[in-house]
Amino acid sequence: MPLPRSLSVTSLPGMEEWDEDFDLEDAVLFEIAWEVANKVGGIYTVIQTKARLTAEEWGENYFLVGPYVESNVRTQVELIEPTNPVLKRTIDQMNSSGCKLYFGRWLIEGSPYVILIDVAYTAWSLDSWKSELWEHCSIGVPWFDREANDAVLFGFLTAWFLGEYAAQSDEPPHVVAHFHEWLAGLGLVLTRQRQLPVATIFTTHATLLGRYLCAGNVDFYNNLAQFNLDKEAGDRQIYHRYCIERAAAHCAHVFTTVSKITAIEAEHLLKRKPDIVTPNGLNVKKFSAVHEFQNLHAMNKNRIQEFVRGHFYGHLDFNLDKCLFLFIAGRYEFSNKGADLFLEALARLNYLLRVNNSDVTVIAFFIMPARTNNFNVETLKGQAVRKQLWDTAQTVKERFGKKLYESLLVGQLPDVAKMLDKEDFTIMKRAIFATQRQSQPPVCTHNMLEDSSDPILNCVRRIGLFNSSSDRVKIIFHPEFLSSTSPLLPMDYEDFVRGCHLGVFPSYYEPWGYTPAECTVMGIPSVSTNLSGFGCFMEEHIADPSAYGIYILDRRFRGVDESCNQLTSFLFQFCKQSRRQRIIQRNRTERLSDLLDWRYLGRYYVAARHMALAKAFPDTFFYETHEPTSTSGFRYPRPASVPPSPALSRHSSPHHSEAEDNEDDDERYDEDLEAEKDRVNIRQPYNYPFKNKVAATQATNSVRDSYINDKSDRSSELSSELSSDKWSDKGSDKGSDKGSDKGSDKGSDKGSDKGSDKGSDKGSDKGSDSGFDKGSDREE
Repeated sequence: MPLPRSLSVTSLPGMEEWDEDFDLEDAVLFEIAWEVANKVGGIYTVIQTKARLTAEEWGENYFLVGPYVESNVRTQVELIEPTNPVLKRTIDQMNSSGCKLYFGRWLIEGSPYVILIDVAYTAWSLDSWKSELWEHCSIGVPWFDREANDAVLFGFLTAWFLGEYAAQSDEPPHVVAHFHEWLAGLGLVLTRQRQLPVATIFTTHATLLGRYLCAGNVDFYNNLAQFNLDKEAGDRQIYHRYCIERAAAHCAHVFTTVSKITAIEAEHLLKRKPDIVTPNGLNVKKFSAVHEFQNLHAMNKNRIQEFVRGHFYGHLDFNLDKCLFLFIAGRYEFSNKGADLFLEALARLNYLLRVNNSDVTVIAFFIMPARTNNFNVETLKGQAVRKQLWDTAQTVKERFGKKLYESLLVGQLPDVAKMLDKEDFTIMKRAIFATQRQSQPPVCTHNMLEDSSDPILNCVRRIGLFNSSSDRVKIIFHPEFLSSTSPLLPMDYEDFVRGCHLGVFPSYYEPWGYTPAECTVMGIPSVSTNLSGFGCFMEEHIADPSAYGIYILDRRFRGVDESCNQLTSFLFQFCKQSRRQRIIQRNRTERLSDLLDWRYLGRYYVAARHMALAKAFPDTFFYETHEPTSTSGFRYPRPASVPPSPALSRHSSPHHSEAEDNEDDDERYDEDLEAEKDRVNIRQPYNYPFKNKVAATQATNSVRDSYINDKSDRSSELSSELSSDKWSDKGSDKGSDKGSDKGSDKGSDKGSDKGSDKGSDKGSDKGSDSGFDKGSDREE
C-alpha cells in the first residue's frame, strides 16, 4: 500500500512555478557536515556526488565545512590560500584567536572549496562551551560521550566561523548555511541563538530515535504516535543527542529530510513537519554504447565466478551457467538492514527450489563489515587450489599444442590417443586429487572475533544452510568491504554489483537507501521495501515497479511472516526467469537511472535554499511555495510488453525448453520505441544559473554528451533537436510542461488502463525485447 501523498511531494515535476532567475550574486553558501572529506556513512556519498552540481550553481561562493582529519586531508584535499578576501580575513582572525582552520579544494568531481576545522586544537574550551550550552540552551552533554563532545566543539567553532564571516564582511552578507545531521546541528542552534544574519537549513538523513527504536525490534511505524520520546531517548542514553537534533530541526528556517517515510517519522519524533523532501541522487554515468552496461555485467560476473570456483572447490557440483548471484550490503545492522528477513527467505527459497527440482543454484553474498581476525585459511586455500588447477591446465595445453604443431609440420594428422602421454595424465591426476576436501565449503570468508554471538552466523546455524551439495541456495558471508586489492575477492564494490543478478535490501529502517539506488543506475534489479525512502520514491513514480526490476516488499502493513513469504515469492519468480527475461529486465532497470540523477533531484536542494533565503531575508528575496496539483506528479507507465515474469509468460507449460527462448525472433517489439516512451516521462534537467562560463560550458557539454550517447542510433533526429532551443531555459520549461502534463495524464492513463490488457496480449505474443539482440549472447 503506497504512502498517502503529502504536501512535501517528491514528484519530479512537482515544482513547476519556482523562480529560476533567483539572484544569487551576493549570496554565499556554506554546507556543513561531519562527513565533508571524512567518509563515515551515507551522508559522505550525498555531499560528494552533489558537490559538482552545487558548485556549478554557486561558483566561487560555495564552501563545504567539515572536520580536519589529517589522514583524509593527505589523500583527498589540496590545501591552498583562500581567494575570497572576506573568507581569508575570517580564517586569519580565527587562527590568531586560538583556532586552527584549513582551506583547500576537495579532490572530487567539481573540486569544491573546503574549510576544515581542527576540533582537537580547541579541546581546551570544551568545558566552558558545555557550560554555555547548558546556560543558553538547557542541553547537557555527559563527559563520556566522545562523539557528542566532538559535536559540541564542531558546533561552537562553526557558529564562531559564521559570526566572524558576517563581522568581516563590508556589507551585510546573504549567507545560507546548510547543516546535515545532528553532529553538525549544534552549530545551527547557536547561530540562531546568537541571531546571526544567516539563512539556515537542517537536513536529517535519519532520526536518532528512529534508528535506535527499530534496532530494538519494536513495531515502529505503526506506533509512531504512541512513543514517550523523552523516556525512550533516556533509556538508550542518547537524550542529549536527541535534544541537539530536535533543537536543530525547530531552529532552522527550512527543515528537510530525504524521503516521505522519514518525513512522517520526523513529524512524530522531532515534532516538526519537514518543509520539503530532498531525495538523494547520484551522478549517473552514461555509456557511449547503449548496452555497454550489459557487457560490464558479463565481464564482472566472470570474475565472481572465478571466486566461486575456488570457494567451492571439491563441491562444485552445480552448473555455474545456471547460477544466480544475489547480495546484500551495508552497515552491519542485522534487523534494520533486513539481513534477518533475507536469511529466512533464503531458507524457504532453498526448499522451493529443491521440491521443484530446479537446476538453478543461488549464491547469496552478505557484504557487511564486522570484527574479524583476518581471512579464513580454508577460503584462501580454495583460491590457491583454483589457481593451481588453472596453471596445470595451461601447462598441459602448451604441451598438447606443441605436439599438435609438430605433427602438422610433417604433414600428418595427429593421433589424438598419443597427444597426451603418461606424464600429462599424472600431472592432471595430481591436480584432481588436490581438489578433494572432507569439509563443507565455509560460510564465512574470515575468522570472526565473536563467532558464537554473530547474528548472521547464528541465523545460518538455525536455518541449516551450510553449503551442502543438496542445497540449491549457498551462502557466503564476507565481513569486510570489498576492495580491488583484496587477495581473496579482488573487486571494487561497483564492479561486484555489476556482476551480480539481484540486490536484496529488505530493510526495516532505511531513510533513503543508496544500495538499491546504485543497483538501479548500474542496470541491476533490486528488492527494496515500502519502509525505505527509495522504495516509496519508486512506488510513487512507477506504475509497475516489478516490471522495471524494482521489487517493493511490504513491511509496513504485513507481519514478519507475510513479508518473508512475499520476499520468497519475489526470489522464486526471479529464479524462474529465462536468460532473455533477465536481459530485458536489466534494460528496463537501467532506463530508470535518469530518475536518480542529481540533474533532476538537485532541484529540491535548490528550492530549499531559495526558501531559506526568502525566510531569512524577506526584504531582498521572495519565494512563493506552490501546492502540487492532481496532475503535478508523473508515473512511469507499464512497459509496452508484458513484464518479464514467468507467471505471465507466453508458455503454457511451466517447464518449457531453453530452445523455446529462441522462437519468434522476427516478432520482437522495438526496445528503442519502449525506451522513448519512458523518456517522455522525464522532464529536462534544470539549467542552473551558473556563476562562471567555464562551469556552464562543461555542464552543458556533459548533458549534451549524455543525451547524444543515449540516442546514438538516431543521429538525424538528434541533429534537429540540438539545433533547437532545447538547451535554453525556455526549452527546459517547455520540456517540463510536456513531460509532466502530457506524460502524467497520457502516460498514466494509457500505461495503467491499456498497458495491463493490451500489454499482456501484445507481450504474450511478441514478448521478447530487442534488448536481447543488443545485449548480446555474451551477457549471461
